[in-house]
Amino acid sequence: MYDLNCLGLDIDIDVARLEMFEKYYELLISWNNKMNLTAVTDKEDVYIKHFADSIVLLKYVDLSGKSLIDVGSGAGFPGIPLKIMVPDCKMVLLDSVGKKVSFLNEVIGELGLDDIEAVHGRAEDAARSDCRGKFDLAVSRAVANLCTLSEYCLPFVNNKGIFISYKSGNVDSEISESKNAVALLGGRFDKVEKFSLPGTDYDRSFVFIDKVKDTPGRYPRKAGIPHRQPL
Repeated sequence: MYDLNCLGLDIDIDVARLEMFEKYYELLISWNNKMNLTAVTDKEDVYIKHFADSIVLLKYVDLSGKSLIDVGSGAGFPGIPLKIMVPDCKMVLLDSVGKKVSFLNEVIGELGLDDIEAVHGRAEDAARSDCRGKFDLAVSRAVANLCTLSEYCLPFVNNKGIFISYKSGNVDSEISESKNAVALLGGRFDKVEKFSLPGTDYDRSFVFIDKVKDTPGRYPRKAGIPHRQPL
């Protein structure tokens, strides 16, 4: 079994946390038999590609005491693993699929997590609610280009906050193509952290985008447009 402690995080993954990850895995597989949550079901792969990949972010950012929104959370990645590791991070898990939100609520209840809420809604609509400009961080592992993800995520972030996109190892061209969109949305590229998960050939990148000014009120555009017509 993949050892999550091999990531070298400052936070100890103790017995209590390991038990929560185990329970999370059991719930994921149980619900996955009824609905499509993930194509990754082998236990070793789930621990590497979902759990380790989610929490390795903690090598690069301190979430303690921060507020975070996970946009397009799906089966809860990266939000729930991050919450297991940093209990005092206040968190919202946003997803547009009601059944997935039901699963997230089940996990939250079974794991006894506090200060975390699963919300059913599209990013384009939720960003026009009282969630706009509310969070210190927005994260997303959603499969979309940075232009689209930035339009989904930057409106949620306050003007001293950060949007962090989980990406594959090769992200340079995508960053170049999205610079104008990021600037238009009130963001500024800060850095890219490229790495491989220890003991694997799984290459990943974190793209850090600082929120430096308010996102213009016309963004995000109506539901579906950011995906069909990226900025």
